[in-house]
Amino acid sequence: MTSPSALESRDFRILLGSGLISLTGTQMQRVAVAWQIYLLTHSPVSLGLLAFFRVAPMIALALGGGVVADAVDRRRMQIFTQTLLAASSGLLAAANIFHFSSVPIIYAAALVAGGAAAFDMPARQALIPQLVSREQLPSALGLLTTCFQLSMVCGPAIAGYALARFGVTAVYVFDVASFFAVICGLLVIRHREPKRSKSDISLRAALDGIRFAWKTPILAQLMAVDFVATFFAGSLLLLPIFAAEIFHCGPTGLGWLYAAQPMGAALASLVLALRPPSQRGSNVLWAAGAYGAAIATFGLMHNFWLALFFLALSGAADAISMVIRQTVRQLLTPDELRGRMTSLNMIFFIGGPQLGEVEAGVVARFLGVRFAVVSGGLVCVAVVLGAALWAPTLRQFGGENTNISPG
Repeated sequence: MTSPSALESRDFRILLGSGLISLTGTQMQRVAVAWQIYLLTHSPVSLGLLAFFRVAPMIALALGGGVVADAVDRRRMQIFTQTLLAASSGLLAAANIFHFSSVPIIYAAALVAGGAAAFDMPARQALIPQLVSREQLPSALGLLTTCFQLSMVCGPAIAGYALARFGVTAVYVFDVASFFAVICGLLVIRHREPKRSKSDISLRAALDGIRFAWKTPILAQLMAVDFVATFFAGSLLLLPIFAAEIFHCGPTGLGWLYAAQPMGAALASLVLALRPPSQRGSNVLWAAGAYGAAIATFGLMHNFWLALFFLALSGAADAISMVIRQTVRQLLTPDELRGRMTSLNMIFFIGGPQLGEVEAGVVARFLGVRFAVVSGGLVCVAVVLGAALWAPTLRQFGGENTNISPG
């Protein structure tokens, strides 16, 4: 039986459309930042450090962001964080306009954006179940993933053209403007915060989220597999080196390399939005293994178009895993803990690939770019096989007779 569409909700439609504009600007900015750092340094380690400065504040502030999201109006919290994210992009634009741009300035902007994201993401994901019914939730999560992946297709492709034609400054200015779309969307939705049990802003409140995850083993196992697998297979910040030194395709080709993975993810997510997958742990393991294998194969490619194909394949596999994990988490988490569980999950699903970029940069520096990508994908596959063997609870989770209530 097909679940009802989340597009029936006016507020959800507004946030989905405005979010697509803002996310497209963000993805354009990410390509521009990576390309500018490559031009300034030609160093894989410097590219890897960009990921560190993005993720460090997210990990440090994630639990605090979840606690705040469960204690305040989530819509107002997002308006504040989106404004702060626009300011970080404004810093990059101003630095280029007034000729004081440097690698430390770029890292500083990444730190600000990472800190804002630590509060923005829990508020955004915790807000979604309040805009749609429980029956519409799988559709909403599939559509959100589709929207995110579409932005990751359109953003890099547009960025590649804009970088070649107009330079990095134009990309940063567009990103600043794009944030106003989602801010306006948040201002016009009719949603009002529902009554829920009060959550204080304290260490005890943060620990409540950790205790809930610990008492719900399937959530902890899903987060752990995601973190370890993406840590080793995360290497997209090395794409500027592939574009310049391996495929010799310049900034336009770089845009397509960045767009390939989300293109596959967008197609898979669209299918999942129309036909939600079974929430089985074995499906997550299959998808994570396919992700690692596709990344490893990409690292071996000498043909640009085959490289795009395997990046797209890795994106499709990752999208399947992500939609299943998000659906299981949202269904198992009570509303008063949604912000904290999102922030705890954020440490794993963002921390894994972003810290993996640092690892990939160091390995590439000493053993080569291809070795860093291929070995990382193979280790990802090995981790998934290990999880299938040593975590039978995860492998057997799901199905009609499975009790998914927290223990």
